[in-house]
Amino acid sequence: MKAERLRARRRLTADTITLAHGAGGKAMHDLIDDLFAGEFDSAELAGREDQARLEIDALRQTGARLAFTTDSYVVDPLFFPGGDIGALAVNGTVNDLAVGGAQPLYLSCGMILEEGLPLATLRQVVMSMKKAADRAGVAIVTGDTKVVPRGSADKLFINTAGVGVIPPGREPGAGRARPGDVILINGPIGDHGAAIVDARGELALENSIESDCQALNGLVEALFAACPDVRCLRDATRGGLATVLNEFAAASSTAMRIDEQALPVREQVRGVCELLGLDPLYLANEGKLVAVVPPESADRALAALRSHPAGRDAAIIGEVRDAPAGTVVLATAFGGDRLVDMLVGEQLPRIC
Repeated sequence: MKAERLRARRRLTADTITLAHGAGGKAMHDLIDDLFAGEFDSAELAGREDQARLEIDALRQTGARLAFTTDSYVVDPLFFPGGDIGALAVNGTVNDLAVGGAQPLYLSCGMILEEGLPLATLRQVVMSMKKAADRAGVAIVTGDTKVVPRGSADKLFINTAGVGVIPPGREPGAGRARPGDVILINGPIGDHGAAIVDARGELALENSIESDCQALNGLVEALFAACPDVRCLRDATRGGLATVLNEFAAASSTAMRIDEQALPVREQVRGVCELLGLDPLYLANEGKLVAVVPPESADRALAALRSHPAGRDAAIIGEVRDAPAGTVVLATAFGGDRLVDMLVGEQLPRIC
């Protein structure tokens, strides 16, 4: 089947995206055949239909419920240390499914391309998406392409939707936290936000900071295998760790108390924050999950996270209390407490 698809593959001859690549004719078909269907190369794309046709029985074998999500990616710049917009789109959507307890299976890919975008840039992004999808064990099965006139967009925007299945017994939810529960994170916070700042050339750093862009579905599977009773689970993207904890506190009418000295933060990220007046609690991440588990499961959960490459620096960072309800409190390194509110406005534009 793969050999047959490759034989039918049309090759692009243009160097840049033109309006013709979105007009529905030969140029658009060449773009789809060579760049998208050719690189993604999934069985569902082989028929070149307007929809992916998925076997219901295959879905039922894994779980009783479907999980479905969508997200759009407009990061600037397109390429940054540790990732690019293509890997970000795949990993971000995979993670949105995984933290709901789902096993991700299928993704869609919608591209908004600006006239004049170099084909080499687009090909690099598409190949990165394929690589990220293979690593996460998902297939890109359907998509869409639109081209807008020069100046109507900023090079390239991507929308992805994802489908996964939730195995029976998994019920993570923001409102399930209980007093006494333990809060964990799988590694240092703020890497992605700091990497984007660095990639924009706004700082002259001796050593570049890499984004933590990665798929978390394997890590989530390890966590549920060790601790089936995960209470809350969410990835800390825009708004950072502070926003996720505020969402948990509000939904469960509890207080989230975290220890500043227990928070994993790289020295480079801390330095960027001090230089620019930022707070790592609010910086974006693209490979960090926050979990709340019962106290009797905390050690097992931590060991499970640390056993996986995506969680080797996992840490227990705090606990759930009953009051003051709906708040997040940081126990500072100086011995005091401070409230950590949800992010107001934006620290950094276009970070994902």
